[in-house]
Amino acid sequence: MNNVNATATDSATIVRMVQAAKAAGAAGRTAESDQLLARAAQLAPGHPAVLNELGLRMMQRGEAARARELFQRATQADPQHPSLWSNLAASLSQLNLPDEEMAAIERALALEPRHLASLLQKAQLIEARGDARNAALAYRNALATIPPGATPPAEVQPLLERARVVVASDEAALIDALEARLAPLRSAGAASRRADRCIEQLTGRRRRYDPQPTFMYFPELPTIEFFERQDFPWLGAIEAQTDAIREELTAVMVTDRAGLEPYIAYPEGLPLDQWRELNKSRRWSAYFLWNQGVALPAHQARCPRTMAALAAAPRCEVANRAPTAFFSILDAGTHIPPHSGVTNTRLTVHVPLIVPPDCGLRVGSETRGWVPGEGFVFDDTIEHEAWNRSDSPRAVLIFDIWNPLLSAAERELVRAATEAYGAYYGIARGGAL
Repeated sequence: MNNVNATATDSATIVRMVQAAKAAGAAGRTAESDQLLARAAQLAPGHPAVLNELGLRMMQRGEAARARELFQRATQADPQHPSLWSNLAASLSQLNLPDEEMAAIERALALEPRHLASLLQKAQLIEARGDARNAALAYRNALATIPPGATPPAEVQPLLERARVVVASDEAALIDALEARLAPLRSAGAASRRADRCIEQLTGRRRRYDPQPTFMYFPELPTIEFFERQDFPWLGAIEAQTDAIREELTAVMVTDRAGLEPYIAYPEGLPLDQWRELNKSRRWSAYFLWNQGVALPAHQARCPRTMAALAAAPRCEVANRAPTAFFSILDAGTHIPPHSGVTNTRLTVHVPLIVPPDCGLRVGSETRGWVPGEGFVFDDTIEHEAWNRSDSPRAVLIFDIWNPLLSAAERELVRAATEAYGAYYGIARGGAL
C-alpha cells in the first residue's frame, strides 16, 4: 500500500506493526494487539493499513458508520487496493446503502476482476434485491475463481456455502425450464446423444474434458469419450471369441505367470507422482502380445485364438510405438489414477473377460462398468481412471487401433512423423513418447 505520511522504510515498518497487531489479536493477546495498533496509529495516522485495521475493528464492534469513515480515508490514501474497497462495501452494507455498496464493489472488481470477496459481495447484494437468477450467475462467477484443491479463507466459507446452494437451486430450475421446452421436440423424434450432452454441460450436469495427449495432438478431431459401438462392425467378431480368449488368459495365468509384468514400469527419478503407488507393482499387471510395436512370439504362441481374433482389428502399426495388445489384470482393491494417453490418432479398445462386481472405468465425464464379452472403444487422451473395488482380479483384453476419423493419408503422415521423431531423439521402445 502507498503511504502519503511516511517514507518507504517507515511504511514497511508500519505494515509490519499492523500485521503483528493482527497476529497478536488472533492469538488472544488483546492488550498487546491494541498496544501495537495504537503505536502504529500514533506513528502514521493516515497510513491505509492502519486505517483499514481500525475500520475492521469498528466493524467487529458494530460501529459501521465509524468504520465507513475509516475505510473511506483508507481508499483515498490507497485507491488501487481492492480489499480496501471491499471492506468499504461491507460497511456500506451494514448501513443499508446498497447503491454506494455496489459502487464500492465495482471499484474493487475494476482493480481485480477475480477478487473473491468482492464477487461474493456483489452476488449477495444482487440476491438481497430479489434477483435470484442474476445472483446465481454472480455466485457462479465467484465459485469459478477458486482453483481446484484450493482452500479459501475461513471468513468467506459461509458465503461460499450459500453460493453453492443458490447455484444448485438455479441449475435445477434451469433444467426444469429447458426440459419443458425440449420435451415436445424429443417426443417428435429430435433426440440426439450429442445434443443431450451439450445441454448437460450447459446446465452443469456434465463437465467438459478435452484431449490432453502426452505426445502428439492431432487437431480438429472430434472430442469423443466413448465411441458409438456401430462405428466398429469388426468388433463383433472379436467379442464372439470372448470365451476362447478368456480360456487362453486363464491358462496363461497358470502356466506362464512369469510373463506377467507391471504395466507401469518407469525408471526411478522421473516426476510421475500419480504413478508412485503403482510403479513396478503387479497390482496392475500386463501379459503383452505386442508391446509398443514389438511382438512377443512366445506369448502369441500361447494365445493362438486371441491372435486370430485380433486379426479382425484395424491395428495401428508404428515402429517402436504400435501396435500394443495385452491382457490387463487389475488386482482387488486397486485404483488406476486419472491419466491420459500419448496421442489421439489412436483409440483404445477394451474387451472385458473377467469382471467381478464394483469395477468401473471413467473416461472424461462418463463412467461405465465392464460387461464380459461387450467391447467398447474410447479416446484415452481424455482423462480416464479405473478401479477394482472387489475382492478378486479383473481382466480385460486391451489393444489400440487407428482413430477411424483419420484419412489413410493422414495415418501415413502420423506414422512417418512419429517414427522420425523417435529416430531423431534416439527413442527406442519404452522411451519418452
